[in-house]
Amino acid sequence: MKININSLNVHCITRGNPNGLPVIFIHGFPFDLNMWTPQLKSIPEKFFTIAYDIRGHGESDYGDGQYLIEFFVDDLIELMNYFQISNAVLVGLSMGGYIALRAIERNPERVKALVLCSTKSSADTNEAKIRRARQVKIVKQEGIHRFSQEFLKSIFSEDTFIRSPSTIDLIRKIIDKTSPLSVASTLIALAARTDTTEALNKIQVPTLLMVGEKDSLTTPDDALKMKNLISNSELHIIPGAAHMINIENTVLFNKFLFQFLNNIENI
Repeated sequence: MKININSLNVHCITRGNPNGLPVIFIHGFPFDLNMWTPQLKSIPEKFFTIAYDIRGHGESDYGDGQYLIEFFVDDLIELMNYFQISNAVLVGLSMGGYIALRAIERNPERVKALVLCSTKSSADTNEAKIRRARQVKIVKQEGIHRFSQEFLKSIFSEDTFIRSPSTIDLIRKIIDKTSPLSVASTLIALAARTDTTEALNKIQVPTLLMVGEKDSLTTPDDALKMKNLISNSELHIIPGAAHMINIENTVLFNKFLFQFLNNIENI
């Protein structure tokens, strides 16, 4: 379905019990809601599950192409308002985690619990900003296919390339369908994002952190630093996975996620 929020048509899917615990899945860059398929097809029906395409991604409108994480948070809050959700469990991977962290910093009353996957609270270093600038140039000068070839190597472990080439192809197809202008615009938004580290010790809601043992983009050390600053938190390091932990080790990821959601439901 498509809903109109902030003058954009945003694509989303809902599943489960509308009266159940709301759980919102926020995808990473530069993917769409289909990256959550291994979770959406298995999550218990007692929860009210929403997954959506961030503006410029998947089937959502591109808008004016001037993006900031702040605007992505605006869209998330308006999506919750559309479905009349007072607060929800936010499940964010990578960029989705950045959005969730900024959302709880801005609107803590709207967040019942957090699931932060393959993400970090710190802003981009100068080195990272320069890397993103180079990626923007690749997208503009060489095209989205050239970008995806390089990007895939940074988000999957070498084992996944050998063991599950179909998984790589799934994500490649999602990236290749994304507008080059959207990819470039989002890269700029990621480079400009705020640092949410100082707000971590203010987080009072239950928080689950998960990270791949082989993740070089958002490392286990990054996750541990967040855990040490969030009082009511738990951390699981997912073996055999790099950045795309929900796909590379679905069984263990779902186990920890669903256990956490069951506990939240009982609070």
